[in-house]
Amino acid sequence: MRPYEKNPQAIYAESFATVRKEARLDRFGPGMEALAIRLIHACGMVEVADRLAFSDGVYAAGQAALQAGAPVLCDCEMVGAGIIRRYLPAGNEVIVTLNDPKVPGIAAGIGNTRSAAAVELWAERLEGAVVAVGNAPTALFHLLELIDEGAPKP
Repeated sequence: MRPYEKNPQAIYAESFATVRKEARLDRFGPGMEALAIRLIHACGMVEVADRLAFSDGVYAAGQAALQAGAPVLCDCEMVGAGIIRRYLPAGNEVIVTLNDPKVPGIAAGIGNTRSAAAVELWAERLEGAVVAVGNAPTALFHLLELIDEGAPKP
């Protein structure tokens, strides 16, 4: 066998160093840079940095929401599982509603995907929450539709 790194701390440090070396991070402020690095590390694609869209103040708003105990609403189990709970500052609840038994019926009723229907179940927790969308664009699009219709903003 080839020699390979076995020390978890060294592997972790090296993987983040590789992200910093290979990704174009110059357009991000300190908070967004850290978030971009985590996203790249999670998916293994440095080009994610070139595709991230965000608004001014979003990092500070998300950080403040988490500090205040806001829940993290996720579009799918994969995203929810990827959140390292010990890093959440206030024991924040991570909520994934995709597998709720009501979702198929809601999806049929709204004529959309299960991912979009799962967003309907966020209503009571949406205001001030942090939303993490991974692989379900219909969840994001439906959330934007609901906000356009007057739903509270996360």
